[in-house]
Amino acid sequence: MDKLLTQFLAVADAGTLSGAATALFITQPTLTFNMRKLEQTIGAPLFERSSRGVRLTRYGETLYENARLMQRLYDNTLTAIGDQQRGIDKGLSIGTGYSWWTMFLKDMVIAYQAEFPRAPVQVSLGNQLRLMDQLLSGDISMFLAHQIDALSSAIGVDFVPLTRVYNAFFVREGHPISGEPRHQSEVEAFPIVISSLAESRHERFFDPSRRRARVETVFDRATYLFRSNSLAACIDYTLATDAVLVHTHVMRNEFERRGLVEIEQLDDPRRAVTGIYVLQERRGEPRVEELIERIAAAAHAVLPPL
Repeated sequence: MDKLLTQFLAVADAGTLSGAATALFITQPTLTFNMRKLEQTIGAPLFERSSRGVRLTRYGETLYENARLMQRLYDNTLTAIGDQQRGIDKGLSIGTGYSWWTMFLKDMVIAYQAEFPRAPVQVSLGNQLRLMDQLLSGDISMFLAHQIDALSSAIGVDFVPLTRVYNAFFVREGHPISGEPRHQSEVEAFPIVISSLAESRHERFFDPSRRRARVETVFDRATYLFRSNSLAACIDYTLATDAVLVHTHVMRNEFERRGLVEIEQLDDPRRAVTGIYVLQERRGEPRVEELIERIAAAAHAVLPPL
């Protein structure tokens, strides 16, 4: 792909010219000159510069999404050619939250490799926004996650719904509110733990007209006392404190095995649709559609109906 566009993507992802220059192994003056040159070529300012770094303008956001698309197409082409040269067929590169890996995806992957022993498998575990970043970067071909509210249509992804789940509250055995049904207000009187991280670079995924409202909820760090992209760390913290872990209810049995119990809710719990995110440009590809069918079949065998 064009050198200037590759450098532009690096600057946008890093948020600073110095950070991007370090990642690209070039000098900052060279990178600054190249970005000025790109802006002159485009005919519009791409960055808002400040002492804290750079931020994309609306022109920069448009270029970013399209440059990402060009990079994905280029990288996918090289990968396909490389697989052909190595004789590799039907490899998997997917992302998922820990719950779905535990519930059914692990067994599906093992069964898949039993059917295709030479197929390499790459599985990325993470929260929905980090997985979206990997999908748009071409690192994975699809991922499983909750449906993302206010997602920008300009991103160019399809969502295939699989099931509907609710957010449950989990605490250690002997917790002050364990043992009987509770209202949400009683639960939220205790510190909250959540297994995801808010990263400002992911704000670009949302519709600008709804971004402010979205940021105030998803990215509000004051709402939670402890959050981590490691579910194991969240479980350890919850077991050692009076904190409450908020997580998908389908992990109830797994959490009970680890010493956490679910609090029965007197209020109607918040529900969310879970499904598969895939790039629109890849819909219709036989291997992609086959994988969607396999994941859907495995999910429907163990998860509640939609």
